[in-house]
Formats: sequence, structure tokens, C-alpha cells
Amino acid sequence: MRTPKTLATSLLSLSAAALLAVCAAGTASAAPAPAKAPTPSSDVSSHTVTDAGPADYWTAERMRSAIPGDVLAAKAVERGGKAKAAVNRPTEAGAPAKVEGTTPTAQAAQLQTKQLQTKQLQTKANASESPVKTIGKVFFTLGGSNYVCSGNSVTSSNKSTVSTAGHCVNEGPGAFATNFTFVPAYLNGSAPYGKWTAKTLYAPAQWSSGGDMTYDTGFAVMNPLNGKALADVVGSSGVQFNAARGLSYKSFGYPAAPPFNGESLKSCSGTAKNDPNNPQFNTQGIPCNMTGGSSGGPWFIGSSSSGYQNSINSYGYGSNSTTMYGPYWGSVIQQAYSTAAAS
Repeated sequence: MRTPKTLATSLLSLSAAALLAVCAAGTASAAPAPAKAPTPSSDVSSHTVTDAGPADYWTAERMRSAIPGDVLAAKAVERGGKAKAAVNRPTEAGAPAKVEGTTPTAQAAQLQTKQLQTKQLQTKANASESPVKTIGKVFFTLGGSNYVCSGNSVTSSNKSTVSTAGHCVNEGPGAFATNFTFVPAYLNGSAPYGKWTAKTLYAPAQWSSGGDMTYDTGFAVMNPLNGKALADVVGSSGVQFNAARGLSYKSFGYPAAPPFNGESLKSCSGTAKNDPNNPQFNTQGIPCNMTGGSSGGPWFIGSSSSGYQNSINSYGYGSNSTTMYGPYWGSVIQQAYSTAAAS
């Protein structure tokens, strides 16, 4: 499996460390409730998917051989997406907003809420996890090559929205992905809830036009499968924007670059700290050694997948990174989410 040892040695002042984007969700118990959210605007880029039959395209062999999506962040950095002009960007300070998640059954929601209340946060660089219905692998094609990331079903009016990394829907800057398919609860090649194909892809314009790592988040609206919407089958996670910094998180993903093989779900947990190397990205990091393939996997506030999603796996430094960084979900990323969720 092809993965770079280091990426973008020209990244700002870092000469040896390289930016490794890494391609990781859960459910909340309440029914969806509308939150105050920005209205759709030109600050969000979108792409209508026109390719036919992408689910059939993703055979077991193609899924196994897909390239971890970290190399796409490398391309964005190499093309100048370093956000140099944003060094003095003010911190986003929008109004805090939450949107509740959904579960397929009320009993499952009650059980997860009970588990969330009784569990204590434990810092872990990686831990093996049983499949979570809302979390899955994302497969897509860019520039003629097949890639893999991670994603999560998030609550939305259309009941069909998946969150992932910006570099998993768009090159940043560059083309949008084709053959985009989400496989929830993936395990060892199986697709227990089917392969869901994308209808439309969304990303903040700051990502799609400039590859600004500050906004490395994307959303995909999926087509119905067998006449049902995604959230009706697997549920959806609640989301939160403009939250406090320095919270405790649990992140999930399917790391596919060595020493992992991408065949099962992993998690990391810890308290978030600002990126000291590139503060202009406005990102936060938690202890984590997940590798490429986990990009786009969700970060949940708290100690389980029942919390509100509040970021995604975005990047780490070096081939043996021990910290995973994720973008701050402020008003810009909220705008992209609101546009996708309302479509």
C-alpha cells in the first residue's frame, strides 16, 4: 500500500516533519432539533455526482487496495495550500450551536446514553473498537487513483449526510472526488449495511479553492439505498459548532497505512491542545498514532461515540506521529454542514 514517509517538506518552517493527513462516529439519543445555522452561501463549494454505479465499482479487491488519503493533503500543501495569508486570522467566535442525533431504535439510544454517563475518559493513542453503525469507510477516486478515508453519518434534514475530511471530497484546491461511496460499520471487507453512493459533495470554499488546512472538512449527501435514507438505517450523530477549546475527545477511524491494515475500527482519546507547529491552522490535537485511512473519522466530545461530533481526523507530523490534529468546527465549517444537511 503506497504511503509517504514524509509530506511537504516545505511546509512553513518545518524542514523535516511532514504533514500527514489521516483519514474516523456515534449517535446521540434525542430526535433531530433545528439549530440556528448559517444559510447557504457562495462560501460553500459543491459538486453534483454524475458517475453511475460506483457501489458496484468498489469490489472487495479495490477496497483493499485503495490508497490512504493522506497523500491528498500532501498534494494540497505542495500546491501552496499552506494558509500563509491566515497567520493573523482571528479565532472564530460564532454562537455555540448543537444539532441532536438520531438512532435507529430508542432502546439503542438509551443504552448508549447510559454507557456515556458511566464511562471515564482514558487517554489512548489507539484502541481496537467494535464496529459503530454510523462510522464507516469512505472510498473515492481522484486523478485516476482510488483512495480510502473514514466518515460518519451526521444528523440532517435529508437524513443522508456524511462528514469526512475536506481532502477526502476535494483535492484542495482542485477537482471533486468521483466514485464516492460510504460503507458504514465496515469490518474485514464486509458491508453489513450496504454501500451508499454520494449524490452531492460539499466543502468550505476556503478548502476547495485554497487547500487551507484550517477548514479541512467535507460533507457528502448520499443517495437512498433500497428505498431508505442512511440515518433511518444506521442512525446519525449529533453535531456541535463553536464549542470551547481544550475539551476531551474520543476520535474514531480506519487507519490503513502501516502498521495498520484498515480492516477494523480504531479509536484515540485525550484532551485537545493547540498545534504548536502551525498555530495559523487553528487546529487542536489529541494523543493518537492512527495513520492514513483514518482521515475524516469523527471526533466526539466526551468518552464515547454517543457524544456530539465536533471535528474530524485531519493530519499529523511525520510517519510516526503521536498526535492527531483536527480542525476547529466554527462558523465556516458550520456553513458547509448546514448547506449539505438542508439539501
